[in-house]
Amino acid sequence: MTRHHHPDQHRLQRGQAPTYESLRAGHAQMGDRAEAQNSVIVQCGWGRLLIGQTFADYEVLANTLLDETPGERDIALYVADPQVVLSYAPQHLFLDPSDTLRLWFSDYRPARRGPRGFIIRPPQTISDWTEINNLYASAKMVKVDPERLTPREEGGPSFWLAEDEDTGEIIGTVMGLNHARAFGDPEKGSSLWCLAAAGQTLRAGVGEALVRHLVEYYMSRGCHYLDLSVMHDNKQAKALYRKLGFRKLRTFAIKRKNSINQPLFIGPDTDRELNPYARIITREARRRGIEVSIQDAESGIFVLAQGARRIRCRESLCDLTSAVSMTLCQNKRMTHRALQRLGLETPRFQLAADTATNAAFLAEHGALVVKPNNGEQGQGVAVDIRDPEALELAVEAARRFDNQVLLESYHPGDDLRVLVINYEVVAAAIRRPAEICGDGNRTIQELIERQSRRRQASTDGESRIPMDAETRRTVEAQGFSYEDVLPAGQNLFVRRTANLHTGGVLLDVTDQLHPRLREDAVRAARALEIPVVGLDFLVPTVDGPDYVIIEANERPGLANHEPQPTAERFIDLLFPLSANQP
Repeated sequence: MTRHHHPDQHRLQRGQAPTYESLRAGHAQMGDRAEAQNSVIVQCGWGRLLIGQTFADYEVLANTLLDETPGERDIALYVADPQVVLSYAPQHLFLDPSDTLRLWFSDYRPARRGPRGFIIRPPQTISDWTEINNLYASAKMVKVDPERLTPREEGGPSFWLAEDEDTGEIIGTVMGLNHARAFGDPEKGSSLWCLAAAGQTLRAGVGEALVRHLVEYYMSRGCHYLDLSVMHDNKQAKALYRKLGFRKLRTFAIKRKNSINQPLFIGPDTDRELNPYARIITREARRRGIEVSIQDAESGIFVLAQGARRIRCRESLCDLTSAVSMTLCQNKRMTHRALQRLGLETPRFQLAADTATNAAFLAEHGALVVKPNNGEQGQGVAVDIRDPEALELAVEAARRFDNQVLLESYHPGDDLRVLVINYEVVAAAIRRPAEICGDGNRTIQELIERQSRRRQASTDGESRIPMDAETRRTVEAQGFSYEDVLPAGQNLFVRRTANLHTGGVLLDVTDQLHPRLREDAVRAARALEIPVVGLDFLVPTVDGPDYVIIEANERPGLANHEPQPTAERFIDLLFPLSANQP
């Protein structure tokens, strides 16, 4: 990066937002000394920041954007006359539909208490950068290459991450830029970029804490304000920024049209009415030039077509899955039989019958799982039933979803989802049941409702914690009630099943999977003769050979398995000739 100190610009009083005219005046002053100044470019690892007011020639700014590296995302910010820049390459550049917000540090008020349960620190190892990129992948953001960063001593950016104090998990990240160091800004500004927080963390306020950390860090470095860019329709983020004192700034940003930011310049997402499990597939199909026709958005039904090949899908269930294979997965008793014929490990099972027969099966195994024989999304499932009275209540609850109720021997362990596409393991993830973390102030019911809202926000409404009898039973079985205040820092599971629809979360363990689990997952898919299947294992450890397979899902969710290429492998299966297309 070339550093320089540009001439004094139109100065503003503290606390006063700059006007559009002031930005133009500052740019005009720079234009008067065009030959004397250098254009400033900061490499951020995910793309370049082009500081608009340091470009004396708009054509140079446009051409620099056209030199964007494939796979990266460049941004020209603080552009006073965007219409002029766009005129040099109207087919390739577009005006970014984001708002720029500014917080003057004279208006900032510190939090009354600091973050609890996590620390904020700079990345220190390769593993830290990997976890940062996993967060970016989950948020559909461009990954950062730390080797490409402009060095800090040359005015480059600084990255920060939030680390859970108990687990060591990286649960948030943010990037900041000191403008005085980057381009000699006489106003001594700073800016925030690439804020991302884990949607499944139990820690509250991670995003806010990262923003506050950056504010206070740059305040200590003598900066006067912090700018950030946020999508114009991101109401949740804007509410946070308003709370902290940010105000809208009249300036503009320009980007080059590419596949990464395509939704920003082609208009509204035509697949927005689909749920995330269907949308992840249709987006990958459109990226490859495959035609998408939505037939029933509410049910997630769409048609993919390329040339003479046409395939109907309901999310990840497609025409390649036969009716018999689908039946084998839907009927859990038939699933167990099919897998047992190949010598694969499953729970012991029988259909619920009269009270005496059920009690005898419970006495034989000590603890049972009760579930509808033909059910989905964790509805009607009760886990670790240990007394006959609770067993009958669970059977009655499950019968609301299916007349046939299956009793299974209970096996403790981690809930592992293995996704098999075209008879290859594509992803594996530990599924954790919904869990809350106490803060010493809120009741358990309030914590559940708060965590449920966070899960809904991070999954487009697909995941929520139901306030039903099973949640209450799970809480009471651990000696609590909804009205109790959970001590600060104490975790509490509020569901026994790890289904995503009832608030569960996924943690990727694909690279840790034991060879036997990998091999038997493929064997199970072949036993069911199904090309796309999500197999649910219970395992003592993911890197060990022991397991039982408890279910097979014929319509597994491909979302939430980042960073694994689930949608890519699904489209490879459906349209093999498109596999090598960019």
